Amino acid sequence: MDTVTLKIFRGNTSGGEMVSYTVPKTPGMVVLDAVHYIQRSLDTTLACRWNCKAAKCGSCSAEIDGTPRLMCKSRIEEYPSGEITVGPMRAFPLLKDLVTDVSWNYRVATKIPSLVPKPEVSGKPFVLQQEDVERVQEFRKCIECFLCQDVCHVIREHDKKDAFFGPRQMVRIAGLEMHPMDGINRREQLKNEAGIGMCNITKCCTEVCPEHIHITDNAIIPMKERVVDDYFDPITKILRKVGVLPTDKKASFSSVPNGLTVIKQENSSSKS
Repeated sequence: MDTVTLKIFRGNTSGGEMVSYTVPKTPGMVVLDAVHYIQRSLDTTLACRWNCKAAKCGSCSAEIDGTPRLMCKSRIEEYPSGEITVGPMRAFPLLKDLVTDVSWNYRVATKIPSLVPKPEVSGKPFVLQQEDVERVQEFRKCIECFLCQDVCHVIREHDKKDAFFGPRQMVRIAGLEMHPMDGINRREQLKNEAGIGMCNITKCCTEVCPEHIHITDNAIIPMKERVVDDYFDPITKILRKVGVLPTDKKASFSSVPNGLTVIKQENSSSKS
């Protein structure tokens, strides 16, 4: 019977090591199948996170041969050497084995207020053009696997979590900023606390996205352009002042109640 060797990180915050396991191959096997075999037949103490095994829950994120991927979408046959290295995402604090603490992403998300309808459409059914729907629909495909966050060098290499929201949250903000019925100017947040200027558009986040969202081209770059228009382009300012270009009528981001834009603190009894 053909076999495959998985070198899996085993450890916790105190340290760890790579441990090798030999697993029998089956047709159509993915890395998550191999991990399940190890848990079931070789070592029941191996910790990993998973849920749907259909690439829709985003739970089984890991680094396979050094590349952030979903274990359930990584076929064993893609690694013909017969040896696969599996480790936890390195951008987030390690809990145990392949499990990391990704709660920072959810805490940051609480700083982004949800859609606030413009006063003239508040309480009424939205009437949208199809092109407006298609523009933001792509962003709704995000499964929050946080692979884009993991591969982002600003978060991964420089640990700038205090100054940069990361590509996942750029997608979230873009979906709101581009929504024709949203009444908040979100460029103030993008420029300041979200730190969009830190992204140098290497497109590494787009490359690892399992939903094939064009994070850089369709979300981050358009948001950068809007921030530049508002804060750094003198010609745009002049054209808006003389009426050649329309003036944005959205409410200032600073008008949003503070309770909707602060990181909610966890209970002291909960795990950070």
